[in-house]
Amino acid sequence: MIRAEPKIICAVVAVFVALAGLAGLIHGMLFDSTDFVRYGAAALISGIACFVLLLNPTACDDS
Repeated sequence: MIRAEPKIICAVVAVFVALAGLAGLIHGMLFDSTDFVRYGAAALISGIACFVLLLNPTACDDS
């Protein structure tokens, strides 16, 4: 069985955080809730940033 690299698992979690942030952002815009808009936007930005940082190759990667 092939063992998954922990960076990939964390990147997948970051994608789901970004999707949940997008859903919260849309929910806040539809129902005029500023808290949902703020937290949804923060989750969306942080999820995308973590995804990009985790899948960015580094100098120490041997693969």
